[in-house]
Amino acid sequence: MKYSFILLLAIFFAFLVNGNAQSEKLKKKAEKIHNSIFTVDSHTDTPMNFFDPAFHVELDNSNTVKRSKVDFPRMKQGGLDAVFFAVFTSQGARTEQGNAKAWTSASATMDSIYSNLSRTQSLATIVTTPEEAYAAEKEGIRAVFIGVENGYPLGNDISKVKALYDRGARYITLCHTKNNDLCSSSTDTNNLVGLTNFGRQVVKEMNSLGMMIDVSHISDSSFYDVLRLTNKPVIASHSCSRAICDNKRNLTDDMIRALAINGGVVQMCILSAYVKTPAPNPARDSAFKAIRVKWRNFQDLSETEMDSARHDWWKTDELYPQELATVSDVCDHIDHMVKIAGIEHVGIGTDFDGGGGVLGCNNVGEMGNITLELVKRGYSKSELQKLWGGNLMRVLKEVEMTN
Repeated sequence: MKYSFILLLAIFFAFLVNGNAQSEKLKKKAEKIHNSIFTVDSHTDTPMNFFDPAFHVELDNSNTVKRSKVDFPRMKQGGLDAVFFAVFTSQGARTEQGNAKAWTSASATMDSIYSNLSRTQSLATIVTTPEEAYAAEKEGIRAVFIGVENGYPLGNDISKVKALYDRGARYITLCHTKNNDLCSSSTDTNNLVGLTNFGRQVVKEMNSLGMMIDVSHISDSSFYDVLRLTNKPVIASHSCSRAICDNKRNLTDDMIRALAINGGVVQMCILSAYVKTPAPNPARDSAFKAIRVKWRNFQDLSETEMDSARHDWWKTDELYPQELATVSDVCDHIDHMVKIAGIEHVGIGTDFDGGGGVLGCNNVGEMGNITLELVKRGYSKSELQKLWGGNLMRVLKEVEMTN
């Protein structure tokens, strides 16, 4: 009996040692792959932090601005070669005054990107093409693309599309959480409108300029209107699968298939509520509802008011933390979208600094954990290269090409 127990104990420890060895082997394999491929995050809201005097993009802010997710040291730590910084504008009044205010806000955010990058040239550079991004990676510095989240600053002026393009923007997310003068939003009440006449002009102008059309946030009606009109591939810069998590912001299987037929790419978002339906949290819900009432649902706020509203939001998020989805949950979405669309039509867009973050990948320094989980699931180096940037760079290159 004694010898049987010893034998069982020996077998147990042998399995344990072998399991640890296999786990370490996979980890080293994932690290090697992650560090050897070109990686791109298609959507972060990091420029919002540029207006916080405590934030310094050239430094690791993990202990100083704890809510921040992206800076250049942590990009290097997480093996992220390139990122799209979003010029975000919240939706306000659809009036001449509101449009002018939105343009001023977007211009200020664009200015902040250039001013921050001008003093960090040894760490990062602004790029507009895949070739420029690859060159930056070879030099050992981060590549920063610019995207525009919400077409609201365009107002009704088609010339502003080219103005944004000329300043380096390479995609426009047509709307945000509310309808605008371009199209209806997935999360507004009247979301069956689709593209407006002005929205159709914008799609054609973006095609003509070589600017990617971003269909994240837009309604199903708007989505299909865009695909019927565009003559170039489109992107969803930060969206998930609605079949896995039933949220209006996510794409149905039919939408994912249509995006693949279009030649586009859906970039997996890691904002937890889009990855996994949150568990009920009445205290958190009530607190955030009160903030929306206090700040008029973030409509028509001055820059000072918006800054205060953001700080209220961040403080409330700390007081009532959300139970986060996991890296495994993220990869469940990737698995499903790859099955539906094919490996050539899926990528990653975290929405860091705009709400993105899950357990195991809650800032850019932890990006390698997604690669590790995908390696565990059998993804090859060539497949990971496509997911981590190859697909998105292909679309950008195809959109750049003249008609």
